[in-house]
Amino acid sequence: MIEMFSFPFMQRALLVGLMISICAALVGVSLVLRKNSMIGDGLSHTAFSAFALATVLGFAPLYFALPIVIIASFFVLRLSQNRQIHGDAAIAVLSASSLAIGTMAVSLKGVNIDLNSYLFGSILSVSWEDVVLSGILVGVVLLLYLFAYHRIFAITFDEEFAKTVGVKTGIYDAIFAAICSVVVVLGMRLLGSLLISCLIIFPTLSAMRLCRTFKSVVFGSVVLSVAAFLIGLVSSYSLATPTGATVVIANLIIFIVAFLIGKIRKY
Repeated sequence: MIEMFSFPFMQRALLVGLMISICAALVGVSLVLRKNSMIGDGLSHTAFSAFALATVLGFAPLYFALPIVIIASFFVLRLSQNRQIHGDAAIAVLSASSLAIGTMAVSLKGVNIDLNSYLFGSILSVSWEDVVLSGILVGVVLLLYLFAYHRIFAITFDEEFAKTVGVKTGIYDAIFAAICSVVVVLGMRLLGSLLISCLIIFPTLSAMRLCRTFKSVVFGSVVLSVAAFLIGLVSSYSLATPTGATVVIANLIIFIVAFLIGKIRKY
């Protein structure tokens, strides 16, 4: 198993995957508990469209996609606050439209690109640039939780109360949306646009079956997210299976085990 990490592409995938797993788990706790977890799915489809357009137009995909996905996250937040359009409807509109735009752009332009690498990820596409950006991202997320843990806790469980005590919830919503956007764009290179949202959802759901307090759920989701990624990465290399799909299956197995343990505890 150690020999597999002698390859540079495996080293890059390991570093990016670990850091993205940590960030996705931390962001996912707040999003899942606030029932906003599907925002990751909508943003992942937007990232697919942005990557496809960047390839068609000849731009650097990463730097072209990042601002577009961040803007899209703010757009979803704004729509979700509109009483005439619910959050899930706004995400559905964004997902379908983005996926269609990206596919249409590639089809009309006739560019010869591998859509599967965008949809399901490619371990070979991860660069050292992704490693640096992921390192910056994980540093930002850890500092956010370190210095604003109590505010995040308040916003997660009672946003109205948080507002009454002076917490600027709109700013934190924007920060989490931006972080989620960066997680999606960076993680998409590894897992693909159709699978990256699992890193945001599964670890928190699994941790909620095993842990009783918010702090333990946060810590547990990070541990389970990292464990699932490592199991998926090693298994995909050993079995010659797609990395993204294998990581998702590892997360699914952990969730099933956690669910069963939670059921047993009740008896």
